[in-house]
Amino acid sequence: MPKMKANSSAKKRFSITGTGKIKRKHAFKSHILTKKSKKRKRALTNSGLVHKGDENNIKFLLCI
Repeated sequence: MPKMKANSSAKKRFSITGTGKIKRKHAFKSHILTKKSKKRKRALTNSGLVHKGDENNIKFLLCI
């Protein structure tokens, strides 16, 4: 039986916290920043957590 491989793109986008939650970055911060307010861009800088309903799918991709 071959080894399970984690999804490469998921490895780059998600990380596990000490309590087992999955951390993620916000989208829409890469380009076309002139029309976005300072407040919005500052809020997008902070990382967030994956929604509880999506955790199982991401854990499957990460082979956890």
